[in-house]
Amino acid sequence: MATLSSNGHYQWAKEVKAFDETKAGVKGLVDAGVVKLPKLFVHRPETLNHPSPPCNGTVQFELPTIDFTGLESGGGGERRREIVDEIRKASEEWGFFRIVNHGVPLRVMDAMLDGIRRFHEQPQEAKMHLYSSDSKRSVRFNSNVSLGDFDPACWRDLLTCVFRDDTLDPQVIPLVCRKEVQEYAECMMELRETMAELLSEALGLGRDYLSRMECMKSEALACLYYPVCPEPELTFGTAKHSDTTFLTLLMQDSIGGLQIVHQNQWVDVPPVRGALIANIGDLMQIISNDKFKSVEHRVLAQAVGPRISVACFFTTSSRVSSQPFAPIKEIVSDKNPAVYRDFLCAEYYEANKKKGEHNPSALPHFRIKEVVPSS
Repeated sequence: MATLSSNGHYQWAKEVKAFDETKAGVKGLVDAGVVKLPKLFVHRPETLNHPSPPCNGTVQFELPTIDFTGLESGGGGERRREIVDEIRKASEEWGFFRIVNHGVPLRVMDAMLDGIRRFHEQPQEAKMHLYSSDSKRSVRFNSNVSLGDFDPACWRDLLTCVFRDDTLDPQVIPLVCRKEVQEYAECMMELRETMAELLSEALGLGRDYLSRMECMKSEALACLYYPVCPEPELTFGTAKHSDTTFLTLLMQDSIGGLQIVHQNQWVDVPPVRGALIANIGDLMQIISNDKFKSVEHRVLAQAVGPRISVACFFTTSSRVSSQPFAPIKEIVSDKNPAVYRDFLCAEYYEANKKKGEHNPSALPHFRIKEVVPSS
């Protein structure tokens, strides 16, 4: 039951505080046998509306799938050029694409999903010491963070492991999933190098351009657990947002629930065993001067589950994190002027915290108001 003040108004801050003090997350509510969604998790009806399909019902969108088979042969062969072209098209038109035969062993992916399930399904007492919203902690467990005043919470818990400059002390990773997290993170770092090369080439730059920028030299693994929801029609697993990253690589289990915006419609992204989902982040959209698109996406709450996914967010190295970023100078020209101002990553993250539920991206805050190409 929602906490009310003496005048009958909903006491949102008190509800948030009470939920956080349990240090049990959403799974704690499920374990307690909740059958009605707490008011803290109820989203506004206008945000829950699911857009209808086209009137004629004939348009079916299917996420691009890019097969990396043949890429490992090296050199600048025809197959590599095909893959680069496919990435360019998908990054410009969708902002999301599925990759298969990417080199991450299925055994490692399955083990990671199992390890994350084990962590979240431990007794509450085994996780409480990690419960924190302090972003400076390299390993933390929480549920909903950085909520703006009266923003509704989402029906999910997450374990976050941050590898700053590709490094994280193994001893701070929970033992129940330590081996799996380390092995998966190593695979992500290796695949990151491949993605950096392909994205550089897709932007028309030298193969090592993004690697030299060090814009993806740190990783944050968000290990997400979406419990069964008693009233999924009233909330989200993850609300509409775009990623504050340069690149994200997502692994999802077999349950599904991810949706992305494409041509002003919500499009399902069904899971494919062994595949990863790559998506362009806001910061990549900025440095590509809007050539690549960061698009809104969400995860539906469901009456089945738990759903488990792992998002690997790639961000800057410590060395360049305090340096300004801007549209890449080799991309801009008199005919294609910069559409974003210089910014610090910390400035972007701070703006993102303030965007709120109704503004899912901080990109407009950094856009130059009027850009007139030279004739």
